[in-house]
Amino acid sequence: MVDISKIKDEMLIAAERAYTRGIQTGNGGNFSARIPNEDLMLVKASGGSFIDASHENLLITDFNGVLVEGKGKPTREALLHGLIYKIAPHVNGIMHCHSPWSIGWASTRRNLENVTHHLQLKFGCPIVTLDIDAAVVSADHFPKIEAIFEKYPTLPAFLLVDHGVVAVGKNIIDAEYNAELIEETAQVAFLKEIAASFCQTKNSGL
Repeated sequence: MVDISKIKDEMLIAAERAYTRGIQTGNGGNFSARIPNEDLMLVKASGGSFIDASHENLLITDFNGVLVEGKGKPTREALLHGLIYKIAPHVNGIMHCHSPWSIGWASTRRNLENVTHHLQLKFGCPIVTLDIDAAVVSADHFPKIEAIFEKYPTLPAFLLVDHGVVAVGKNIIDAEYNAELIEETAQVAFLKEIAASFCQTKNSGL
């Protein structure tokens, strides 16, 4: 029997960690967890901060974002979460954060490559950046999502231009850890580019 209460507890742990680490403050972002053996998921209700999440505002929906149980309106990104669960059976948790370094890097419209040994050892694939010019990922954008998971079946996350990171994992806590690592790596990528630019300027004698 599936212990929904335990899954909710894990979601709250992940949400609090993301908030306290500063990768999702304010009332944006969203997160979800798959309900095993069902085409259902637990999702954050629309609005509200990660730190204010509770058992009561974690809703059960189907993979099309249709409310099945709970009071409130599911996150606007429920369709995106549902799609990922449909196409990636190994994914059981999703964390979407408006994390600043990730958004900053995504604005370059470049993939986040393996700029640290840690990232390369842990993931072994680039973190793809998708240029989706919308505040919500709609069904029109789904072919782009499907394409990157087809190319990189174990992709741990992807970036959205001006919108942050969508991290996935074997559970919601694992997804949150991946979101943290992507945020750290985006910061390192910026620092490496600044250092390279400084060295180039210094070596040119300017």
